[in-house]
Amino acid sequence: MKTVRRGVFTSMLEENMAVTQDDSGHGRQLGGQDSNVNKATNVFATEHKVSRSKRGEIIGSRGGFRGCTIWFTGLSGAGKTTIAFALEEYLVARGIPAYGLDGDNVRTGLNKNLGFAPEDREENIRRVAEVGKLFADSGVVALCSFVSPYNKDRELARQLHKSCGLPFFEIHVATSLEECEKRDVKGLYKKARAGLIKGFTGIDQPYESPENPEVIINTESRTVEDCVQQIVEVLQKNDILPQSVVEKVMDLTIPEENLAEALAEAEQLPSVEITKLDLQWLQVLGEGWATPLTGFMREREFLQCQHFNCLLDHGVTNQSVPVVLPVHTQDKERLAGCKEFTLSYNGVARAIIRDPEFYEHRKEERCARQFGMFNDGHPYIKMISESGDWLVGGEVEVLGRIKWNDGLDHYRFTPTELRAKFKEMHADAVFAFQLRNPVHNGHALLMNDCKRQLVERGYMKPVLLLHPLGGWTKDDDVPLSVRMEQHKAIMDEGVLDPESTVLAIFPSPMMYAGPTEVQWHAKARMSTGANFYIVGRDPAGMPHPSPPKQDIYEATHGGKVLEMAPGLTQLEIIPFKVAAYDKKAQAMAFFDPHRREDFDFISGTRMRSLAKAGEMPPTGFMAPSAWAVLARYYQSGAAHTAQ
Repeated sequence: MKTVRRGVFTSMLEENMAVTQDDSGHGRQLGGQDSNVNKATNVFATEHKVSRSKRGEIIGSRGGFRGCTIWFTGLSGAGKTTIAFALEEYLVARGIPAYGLDGDNVRTGLNKNLGFAPEDREENIRRVAEVGKLFADSGVVALCSFVSPYNKDRELARQLHKSCGLPFFEIHVATSLEECEKRDVKGLYKKARAGLIKGFTGIDQPYESPENPEVIINTESRTVEDCVQQIVEVLQKNDILPQSVVEKVMDLTIPEENLAEALAEAEQLPSVEITKLDLQWLQVLGEGWATPLTGFMREREFLQCQHFNCLLDHGVTNQSVPVVLPVHTQDKERLAGCKEFTLSYNGVARAIIRDPEFYEHRKEERCARQFGMFNDGHPYIKMISESGDWLVGGEVEVLGRIKWNDGLDHYRFTPTELRAKFKEMHADAVFAFQLRNPVHNGHALLMNDCKRQLVERGYMKPVLLLHPLGGWTKDDDVPLSVRMEQHKAIMDEGVLDPESTVLAIFPSPMMYAGPTEVQWHAKARMSTGANFYIVGRDPAGMPHPSPPKQDIYEATHGGKVLEMAPGLTQLEIIPFKVAAYDKKAQAMAFFDPHRREDFDFISGTRMRSLAKAGEMPPTGFMAPSAWAVLARYYQSGAAHTAQ
């Protein structure tokens, strides 16, 4: 697991750079060795019996042959190995096999017999190119980080790959000499300037910039993650990587400059009225929370989701819950043959759906797979049962940003906006906490402890995404407006650090589908750039609607499933620790079974009873102003009506 701060080049340079330097084109201290390389004779190449396509089927978790060589070139200290190793980590976390080769690593093994004479330097690069070719031919993305200052050597590497039909990408890490000298982590530039190292590229040996590289990267004033994404997008455009690997949010909202034209078109199209629940899912799609979906699921995507909890057509992407649009038979028959139609809510056009596909809404099967039951006593299952008998999928264009005008829209950040906010805060780690209930000090203890762990692991600015669910919830849940007021009170009292916490609303409806839904909650937060996710006890659970009222789902299964779920490997799961009220300390604390008698587990039922009665909870259970928000709600007529 990484233990260094990420995103800043000056703290992540090639840490293993030896004084002998990393490859052809670098100098050595006086006294270095030279060597002769013997040539082999009577050697004949033998063809493999396993094809590249067959290797691609079994290597990694993203089907398809993806072998290629990515050659990083640039001055010492430019950031070649930093980017290459970050790209290696990025790809492997997403099921793409990759391996990084850099100068120091190679010279301590394969090329330890080579010195720094011109012919040895040339042989160093040739060997690395051959190794890269073998890795690429096996289906692995080979990441080669070498100064390799001469165009002829890099061209040799390219031709080795071209001759056998393997993709080769030259990446020029074009950091300036001035910046490289400023970084100078190992003091090599200083030694070269003092004449202690001879033949140092950029000082007393030339560097020939690539004439036509596939990618040029300037690392100055950029994060490592930005540089990695630049390369990833090029690889995706060249069909090396699937679309799902690219961390690019699929925002389906019509840009402001095209909105008037789209609205005019929508007014002329046939229309179908959607529900408030449908509009919430439309917002989820439009803002990109369900990336890479480009609309409501077609039957193929729906079947993948139902049977595999994943989308499979562009690599493996976790998508455990269906994002579908039910329609009634009369609407299906009316719209049959339409190439596009409008989705309206309360008579207002909200989206256009194109190239629609209608298919049967098998409600019992859907619910059995998603919820593990088919019981109308479950509120979301009841809504499914009452919805249309058909589902319609198709590409969606959302007609402007969806707003609810409930005084809370300023908390509704899109994934793209949250990414920008985290970048503005200089976050080097983002840990997300999903919730649909008020926050007590036990929750805060868990979140603050997660931050402590990340700091101890070397992160300098971990940021908490406090992300309450803002779509539909069952009637006896605390309303969103009350929860947001309570959460803000928690932050105002400093229980959670407002300087390192972002409070925002997650627009998804709540389904109460247990471990199946928990995967959706985690996956959606990945679109914001979150790389850590705190999972609680019995997440997305509820009591069984039929006697004897036991929980539908086993309380620990949500966390266990998240640790195994496909398509979430780049998200580290932080397990929930049991917290309870420590009567001796008069504070919430992690439960110690050796002092069982000292702990008081304050249930939700007891908390509601205290609030309704106007009584205070034990000191240290919840911030006083946050408790006052809940007490007002539970003592109001609104709370009694909801329950």
